[in-house]
Amino acid sequence: MTTPTCRHCDAPLEQVFLDLGHAPPSNAYLSAEDLSRPEIGYPLRLRVCGRCRLVQTEDFADAGELFTDDYAYFSSTSQSWLKHAEDYTRMISERLSLGPGSHVIEVASNDGYLLKNFVAAGIPCLGVEPTESTARAAEAIGVPVLRAFFGEEMARGLDKADLIIGNNVYAHVPDINDFTRGLRAALKPQGVVTLEFPHLMRLVEFNQFDTVYHEHFSYLSLLSVERIMGAAGLRVFDVEELPTHGGSLRIYACHAGADHPETPAVAALRAEEAARGMDGDAFYAAFQARAEKVKNDFLRFLLDARAQGRSVAAYGAAAKGNTLLNFAGVKPDLLPFVCDAAPSKQGRFLPGSHIPVLAPPALRENRPDYLVILPWNIAEEIRAQNADLAAAGTRFVTAVPALKVE
Repeated sequence: MTTPTCRHCDAPLEQVFLDLGHAPPSNAYLSAEDLSRPEIGYPLRLRVCGRCRLVQTEDFADAGELFTDDYAYFSSTSQSWLKHAEDYTRMISERLSLGPGSHVIEVASNDGYLLKNFVAAGIPCLGVEPTESTARAAEAIGVPVLRAFFGEEMARGLDKADLIIGNNVYAHVPDINDFTRGLRAALKPQGVVTLEFPHLMRLVEFNQFDTVYHEHFSYLSLLSVERIMGAAGLRVFDVEELPTHGGSLRIYACHAGADHPETPAVAALRAEEAARGMDGDAFYAAFQARAEKVKNDFLRFLLDARAQGRSVAAYGAAAKGNTLLNFAGVKPDLLPFVCDAAPSKQGRFLPGSHIPVLAPPALRENRPDYLVILPWNIAEEIRAQNADLAAAGTRFVTAVPALKVE
């Protein structure tokens, strides 16, 4: 077998970081008719580059197979994420003095969850979004959308932006170098790029192995991002740590020669990553065993519940939940159904596990003894939405970072 090479620096990828076996794409939800057809699965394995320290998937599926026209993830489903987007719009508009003469581009604009705030403020904007289902939803609320995968060649044809936004897209691009060069190509000389992505340091710290799926090609640290940005002629001048998705970074980048001064936050996070050993092999070596412990504890819980005659359901047909369920080999005999507020997922089946996705009222019609919250990053929101179930005796369960039964 040929040793794969790093998607950024082309060095051999010799160290395995995590192996989750085989799984279908995590957002490839199935119809009832699909259940009688073969289902495509791919190895789900991560390696770490010993040169630039980019953690990345081994490539078995291309982006066109993962981000299809009927892509089922709609950002507006989460109220907490909508608030996050609204707060960001207010903050960045003030920080950069954006107004009617400015131009904002969001890459992977999804259903317009964020850019609708710029439209409402009268700030010209454009969404770049490859999935037809979400692009239509954005246009329906007045957000202009260009249907395309973002990269250097297409970015050269765009009007230059004062601000380019990429929320939870940087990890999703197979050619991260081409994408980063595209950011440079579409940016005004003193423009700013903000990118949000889950922080690899927190993924390891809090055992968030279920955030690994095929749509996430890269797992990012400040260390690796600065190296990728530098190679494209950009530099990071500020960084914020965010609570979203279990611990994310928001980096602020600009052209290498732009006037934006570097803030002390960048040096502080560089120092913390260095102190944790993120530029050495040991940091990445023990993660497999931690993931397997979560899998085993979760399976034991489901088996014990069934043996005791207790009913179990789940909430949130999220990609991270699909990673956990497929790694653990969970099927409908142990978890009969999952509820989700997104109409695009209701009436369909989870990839791999084939667990049916129902609308939330099913939880009141069949109140479970245990409700497993799969998207633990919005667990507080889900608990609040289902407080009546808890009052009636349902106990909430999360599996990551460790099994917890409330």
